[in-house]
Amino acid sequence: MLTLAALSLRLGASGCQGSWRSMATVVSGNKTSKLVRERLKKEVENMRTQFSGFRPSLVVLQVGDRDDSNLYISTKLKAAAEIGIDAKHVRLPSSATQDEVLQSIMSVNENLSVHGLIVQLPLDSVNPIDTELVTNAVSPEKDVDGLSCINAGKLSRGDLHDCFIPCTPNGCMELIRQTGVSVAGKHAVVIGRSKIVGAPMHDLLLWSHATVTTCHSKTPDLPAQVGRADILVVGAGRAEMVRGDWLKDGAVVIDCGINHIPDETKPSGKRVVGDVHYASANQRAGYITPVPGGVGPMTVAMLMENTVRSAQRFLLKNQLQR
Repeated sequence: MLTLAALSLRLGASGCQGSWRSMATVVSGNKTSKLVRERLKKEVENMRTQFSGFRPSLVVLQVGDRDDSNLYISTKLKAAAEIGIDAKHVRLPSSATQDEVLQSIMSVNENLSVHGLIVQLPLDSVNPIDTELVTNAVSPEKDVDGLSCINAGKLSRGDLHDCFIPCTPNGCMELIRQTGVSVAGKHAVVIGRSKIVGAPMHDLLLWSHATVTTCHSKTPDLPAQVGRADILVVGAGRAEMVRGDWLKDGAVVIDCGINHIPDETKPSGKRVVGDVHYASANQRAGYITPVPGGVGPMTVAMLMENTVRSAQRFLLKNQLQR
């Protein structure tokens, strides 16, 4: 049974009829993230009404001044402002030491008015800093990126309602839900095993009752593995690696890749593509996410979702303690 959203996707698909089947339905992250943001805005307004001006609060901690990090942070701050989240950007200089970064994190951890803290990666410091140590220094109750070992451990055990789920995999699950395809009982294949995407994606699919295969750089005969996937999530970091003829007919394809390839027709001389060869995959898949405009917007939306959930947990905890 298709959801209304999935039916809308199907009816609105612009794919041309081929000789044997229509092109895949595009699952828009732009449209889905807009729906999420609108829902969160209403939830924040309700909180402010019920608790006299209360607002969820988010801190983005940056070390250094990388241009790509600045762009990502501005996107997050803009999304927060639209929803009604009080977001602050704290930037430490590239001369910051590990101890100074940890002290900043501890200060936010202890601030009861802050409900979410993310550390923008990579850490752009001239000094050696242990990223794992820094990530795990964030209080699990404020770890809205879902990257601490506490939240990762809870996710791996299936405690989905007692942890923060990493934003990109969570966004992928939301996009899969939009298709109306049930995950339960399906064979899912995840390409990539990173702590941010691949590993938590495996856990989410597993606890949603899929049979999950994780593929990586040592996996033999990758096309054969992909060909068995009812649901395919790709986060390999290799431009257009997955070809259309690898896919099972009608598969759901979620492309997490962001790669730049040369393109003389573009003013910049390059264009953005995913890890899936879109033109050929679009001929075989049932549903597919575009790049850009697919998983990327959902990552930001899920960060906002986690921040609002953290604020709600804070309010509930305070009520229970009264």
